[in-house]
Amino acid sequence: MTATPGRPPLNRRLTEFGSTIFAEMSALAVRTGALNLGQGFPDTDGPESVREAAVRALRDGRGNQYPPGPGVPELRLAVTEHQRRFRGLDLDPDTEVLVTAGATEAIAASMLALLEPGDEVIAFEPFYDSYAASIAMAGATRVPLTLHAPDFRPDLDALRDAVTPRTRLLLLNSPHNPTGMVLTRAEATALAELAVAHDLLVVTDEVYEHLVFEGEHVPLASLPGMRDRTVSISSSGKTFSYTGWKVGWVTGCPELVAAVRTAKQYLTFVSAGPFQYAIAEALRLPDAYFHDFREGLRAKRDLLADGLAEAGLAVHRPQGTYFVTADISPLGEKDGVAFCLALPERCGVVAVPTAVFYDDPSAGRSLIRFAFCKRDEVLREAVRRLKGLTG
Repeated sequence: MTATPGRPPLNRRLTEFGSTIFAEMSALAVRTGALNLGQGFPDTDGPESVREAAVRALRDGRGNQYPPGPGVPELRLAVTEHQRRFRGLDLDPDTEVLVTAGATEAIAASMLALLEPGDEVIAFEPFYDSYAASIAMAGATRVPLTLHAPDFRPDLDALRDAVTPRTRLLLLNSPHNPTGMVLTRAEATALAELAVAHDLLVVTDEVYEHLVFEGEHVPLASLPGMRDRTVSISSSGKTFSYTGWKVGWVTGCPELVAAVRTAKQYLTFVSAGPFQYAIAEALRLPDAYFHDFREGLRAKRDLLADGLAEAGLAVHRPQGTYFVTADISPLGEKDGVAFCLALPERCGVVAVPTAVFYDDPSAGRSLIRFAFCKRDEVLREAVRRLKGLTG
C-alpha cells in the first residue's frame, strides 16, 4: 500500500511532532561519546532483590505468556498496599487498579479514553513531551499554564481564567518534570477546589512521588471531592531504577479505571508479565529503601547543582525529580537549543533544551535540563568538563 498521492502519510494531528528530544539527544551522546545527562534514566540498576524476583518469575514460568489484561493480581494488590501505606488511600485491587506499559501508556490511554475532539486540557508548561502528543491524538486542545522561573509556582489566578466551558480535564504533574517544582498542600487544595467547582476530571502524573526533597507529595485523589474525578498515574521505573521494564499503573474509581482500560487494551493489551511480579515485591520493600533512595538522589542533586553554579550557570535547584534546570544566560548564551546541540562537541556533555517543552519556545529559550540520576563519578566528570565553558 502506498500513501495517497498528494496527501502526507502522517495524521495531521501529529504533524507538529517528530522524534522525541530524548531520542535525538541520546543519539547525539552515542555519536559523540559524550556523557549523557539528557535522558532521565539511571546508569546503575536498582535493588538486586528486585532483579532476582524478575529472574525467579521467568524461571517459574510466571508471566511468560499473556498476563491478565488489568495486570497480575499480585501487582494490583501491591499497588493498593502502597497507596494505603504511603498515601492513606483505600483501593479495590480488582476494580480500581490498572497496570500499564509505563506511565507513558497510562497517560496516552487516559487522554484517549476521557477526551472528545474539541475538549480543552489545561496542563503545566513546560510539558513532558508525551502530554502534548497524547492530547493531540485524542483530538483535544492543550491549554498551557506556564510555570515561570525562578520558582516555577503555578499561577492559580491564571488557571482560573483559563477555564472555559470547553475545559474537560486538568493534566497535572508533581513533582514536575522538567522544573522540579513540587505542589504545596495549599496549591493542591486550590487545584482540587477548582476541579470540583467546574466539574473537571483530573489526571495526575506522580512518577516522581518518592523523589521529593523539599515539601511533601500531596496526591490530588486524597483531597475532598477528588476521589471520583481523579486518575492517578505512577510507575516503577523512576522509583526502582528499572526504567526498561516499563511497568506503570493507573488508580482511580471503578468508572474511570474501566474507561482507561477500554483504551489501554487496544494499545499494548498487556506487557511486562514477569516484571509485574518483581515490581509487586519492590513495592513492599521496607521504608528504609525509599528513604535511602531519596537521600541518595538528594546528594546527587546537590553535587550537580553546585557544580553547575561553579561552572557559571544560573541554577534553579529542584524540589524533586531527577532533573536540574539551569539558565545559560550568565555564560553569554541565549539559545538553549543551539547550546545543547553544540555542547557535546564543546565539552563532551549532553543536556536537553527546555524550550522544546513549551508551546511558545521563547518562554524557556535560555533554559536547559540536566539529569542527575547518574553515578557520582559521572556527575563529577560532567561538572569538570562544563567548567571549561568559562575557562
